[in-house]
Amino acid sequence: MAGTISRGIKAPIVREGDDVVTIVADAVLKAAKDDGFQLHDRDVVAVTEAVVARADGNYCTVDDISADVREKLGDTVGVVFPIMSRNRFAICLRGIARGAKKVVVQLSYPADEEGNHLIDEDALLDAGVNPYADAFTEAEFVAKFGEPCHPFTGVNYLAYYRSLIEEEGAEAVILLANDPAAILRYAENVLCCNVHERVRTARRLTKAGAKRVLTLCDIMNASRNGSGYQPEYGLLGSNKATENVVKLFPKNAPEVAEAIRSEIYKRTGVHIEAMVYGDGAFKDPVGKIWELADPVVSPGYTDGLKGLPNELKLKYLADNEFQSLSGEALEAAIRARIREKAKNLVGRMETQGTTPRRLTDLIGSLCDLTSGSGDKGTPIVLVQNYFNNYAD
Repeated sequence: MAGTISRGIKAPIVREGDDVVTIVADAVLKAAKDDGFQLHDRDVVAVTEAVVARADGNYCTVDDISADVREKLGDTVGVVFPIMSRNRFAICLRGIARGAKKVVVQLSYPADEEGNHLIDEDALLDAGVNPYADAFTEAEFVAKFGEPCHPFTGVNYLAYYRSLIEEEGAEAVILLANDPAAILRYAENVLCCNVHERVRTARRLTKAGAKRVLTLCDIMNASRNGSGYQPEYGLLGSNKATENVVKLFPKNAPEVAEAIRSEIYKRTGVHIEAMVYGDGAFKDPVGKIWELADPVVSPGYTDGLKGLPNELKLKYLADNEFQSLSGEALEAAIRARIREKAKNLVGRMETQGTTPRRLTDLIGSLCDLTSGSGDKGTPIVLVQNYFNNYAD
């Protein structure tokens, strides 16, 4: 009777140089033995990106970041649309400031791209502010709306980011505006720091006349003096390791996923799928925060996880095509309908209400919710029966 099962699996604390493939395989097979379950073809074994990057030693320092920024952007750096995060961006900003003489930070309002709010949307309406056109200095914003503190963390990110820049000996300017071109009054070399809209932001800045425009993908996209790096995403997807060290997004995730699949097949003869996952893609309806601060949910996965679900909506079939049936006759008709469904259901009415997202985003989000972000100690997740349906 069981459908999809998601199991968090405990693992040792992974350190740089550890064999993450062996650790994952050992943990999954020990869990199967201890908890009395079996692996099946098309089960998904997933491991968090943090474990993969740590084992690979994919780290860089604040000094590495500062040298990269200084070489690529010069003494005055405009920083557009960074997310408000002590874990994700603060240490990157420290590196940017260390490599510059002046840093101009432009925050979007009322929230950043990830949904971290400075103020409530209704406060803008009550104040008669047009968020598409109106720009504020830090002093003007505080005078109009008061000191903005994050509702969950209690951090005033305007003051926090300014203090980080000044601690590194650079001049700090804080702006609030939703038009990226607003920063060009202060800086001609700009670093786009938003995650998912970075390409559009960079295009708008270039069109507005910026001298040089980069994104976080262009910082630490190559090694500096033997440091770690991420060739595709640079600093995107990075996390604070210590006050002076950043853990980068893994650069070997596809190879790790393939190796996990091969290792488990070698030991069991079972053809599993494997993936490396980061942040899930979902929005908190209360805090309004969109979890996905990584550039993608999964930076590496096996071929069987490509594509989108190809599913019929059972409720639609029951209420429309088979509305005259009930009981065993209805169940038999729906099972038969599933078995004969087309290989590509795109555009078909009987799919309405199904989730139009990629498999890696759906399964990776499930894994992220299962493993959590705290002290559960389950950086490995086993997803079973995901590809089963009502007809199986």
